[in-house]
Amino acid sequence: MPISIPAAPPTGHAGFAYDLSRVDWQQVQAELQGLDVITRLPQRRQLSKDFFWYSPVLVDLLADCVADVVVRVGTEEDVRQVAQVAARHRVPLTVRAGGTGNYGQCVPLNGGIVMDVSGLARVLDIQPGRVRAQAGARMYDIEMAARETGQGLRMWPSTWHVASIGGFISGGFGGIGSMRNGILRDPGNMLRARVITVEQEPRIIELAGDEIQKVQHAFGTNGVILDVEVALDPHVEWLHTTVLFPTYRGALDFACAASTPALDLFLLSTVEARFSPYYTSMGDRFPADRHAVFTMVSPDAIGEVRALAQRMGGEISVCGTEQELLDAGLPPAYECAYNHTTLQALKVDRSWTYLQVAYAQPFDPAVVQRHLDVFGDDVLQHQDFARAGGEFGTFGIILVRWKGIEHQYEVIREIESQGGCQIFNPHVVTIEEGGMKAIDDQQIEFKKHGDPMGLMNPGKTRGWRPEMARPA
Repeated sequence: MPISIPAAPPTGHAGFAYDLSRVDWQQVQAELQGLDVITRLPQRRQLSKDFFWYSPVLVDLLADCVADVVVRVGTEEDVRQVAQVAARHRVPLTVRAGGTGNYGQCVPLNGGIVMDVSGLARVLDIQPGRVRAQAGARMYDIEMAARETGQGLRMWPSTWHVASIGGFISGGFGGIGSMRNGILRDPGNMLRARVITVEQEPRIIELAGDEIQKVQHAFGTNGVILDVEVALDPHVEWLHTTVLFPTYRGALDFACAASTPALDLFLLSTVEARFSPYYTSMGDRFPADRHAVFTMVSPDAIGEVRALAQRMGGEISVCGTEQELLDAGLPPAYECAYNHTTLQALKVDRSWTYLQVAYAQPFDPAVVQRHLDVFGDDVLQHQDFARAGGEFGTFGIILVRWKGIEHQYEVIREIESQGGCQIFNPHVVTIEEGGMKAIDDQQIEFKKHGDPMGLMNPGKTRGWRPEMARPA
């Protein structure tokens, strides 16, 4: 069932109508006895939000979405208790941890219970080639634990200091490391997951290998992730490198040439010169008259990267380990790429928003050049290079000047009109409209087992219909 990006802006969300007036919230709270239950409105509001403020559309759409109760959990038994209560009273249940998502994944469209799993934060086991951690464990903490064994994560989001592994699995696509190791769904990246069902007698379901795709990028709609096991690689002390070019086409051509298995890169991103005022800590390392390529390069490959940059007219302005950059007051390369580019801009100028673009492959830099010419100062270009399915690909997270919702959709239509571009729309709340473009039948079928009453994060997938819900 393919779903296209709407030709016009959304006017609401896809949430089902839950009559919560029937719910005895005093009884609900009584049955949550022993847990950390939050009822004060300011805290409920805070814990009912994520980084959807990147989108003015979602700011308006989600402004009034607040949980009736927030529960902080710290053990699996706590999770079981919350799942039972939600099922017994048939109230919506939304799971959150770090809240670093940008699309309202952890916003309760229908109220109900928000369960904060950030207390489930233990790294459970590390073995050669793998690490198992609870869903609320921060990606950074997992990486630091892995490094003590001489290993490191294969990929992580740019917000890894706050982002949890459960949130990354349930809402992520790829990230830092995807240049080397592909996207999350590529074989060998996700190994195992344990999921607890939302019903009056919750069950634990174990998923392995490709089965994890049943909950990966499902926005927490079909079961509560308890812990996950992901792959590790031997640790590399990556060199964070900035290469400057006099033209953006030069930066893109360099990135295309560097997209080869012969170069060991963990990150490869291009950022045009008009971003430089927003990278305030870079100073003259990213001047306003130069376009930048941010990379994380293995020590074994840095000589080849230097030589390639010289041949293609580039100049290296930064090269050092993460600690060396931090000691010099410079940001690591991963904070200059992916959706950190949007964050850097919004820190300075809140009149921007963004779009996500997937380009036809093989990537043609002329498509980006055309967009530079067509949109002028309304759109700033930034591209990330990565692998997916074993092949190199190119994605854009571009800044768009906010001039109202109609203008945003004009930009979408123009980009998709030529060059084989596809927009992953960050101004909608459903999985399908935002990125996947089709209902994932495998995830919907799993929801019948993991969330048979349809209580989890309702409104975030168009594949689930009210009549699918199992009676209490």
